[in-house]
Amino acid sequence: MSRHLLYNLGALLSLLPAALVQFRGAPRRDQSHWLLLGVAAAGTTAWAATLVGGAWHTGFSIALWVSIAASLIVFIIVSLVADQAWRLTPLLFPYLFLLGIVATIWAQASGRPLAGDAPAGWLGLHIVVAVLTYALMTIGVVAGFAVVLQERALKRKRPTALTHLLPSVANGERLQMGLLAAGEIVLAAGLASGIATEYLETGRLLILDHKTILSLIAFVFVGALLISHHRAGVRGRHAARYALIAYLLITLAYPGVKFVTDVLM
Repeated sequence: MSRHLLYNLGALLSLLPAALVQFRGAPRRDQSHWLLLGVAAAGTTAWAATLVGGAWHTGFSIALWVSIAASLIVFIIVSLVADQAWRLTPLLFPYLFLLGIVATIWAQASGRPLAGDAPAGWLGLHIVVAVLTYALMTIGVVAGFAVVLQERALKRKRPTALTHLLPSVANGERLQMGLLAAGEIVLAAGLASGIATEYLETGRLLILDHKTILSLIAFVFVGALLISHHRAGVRGRHAARYALIAYLLITLAYPGVKFVTDVLM
């Protein structure tokens, strides 16, 4: 087994304990919970930093590991601020583990360093904003899925072991909308920084490539959802459905484009 694969598996396995500890009985936000969250964040962040190696590459696997690490860091911060956010762990960690499996499968897909005439600092800012947007949207969509599961259990009057671990409907909706609102703000900053980067590299303000078009549509979708929630009270599964569409668009714009260029092509 190569050292690269060994480290990759180590990062992947660092996600498991935090996911499994939630099923030990009554949900608790104790020292074990925070310790295992820290282990997962440290393992994935260290591996993502190793893959980046001081210079951003376009590799599909690298993009996924950076997204996983960013999502964990954002999740820990949100969990410290919002009382019920930590209850998303049983949904978030299996999803991130699945992303880690995909990243491991395509770990050998070759990426390439970014090339362009934009200043490195500005380009770096644009990348950080893009990754932060994806992390916020990831947790927001997971919160929306938790709301859907809770509503279904209430409607059927059959709470499950999983719904017992998740936030209440009200807390889940509050988390979802708050995270989507934050994601919308950061996405707006990302679009602005992307336009500036494009101008510095090509002298043109906007090039309508796949990534830009998908990001713009996602921005409109999230904005429409937030307005509809505020004015018309759109919530529950309807809000989660629109959030999922926006998330799929962002996924296609960020890791999806990298999968096409670095794996399929």
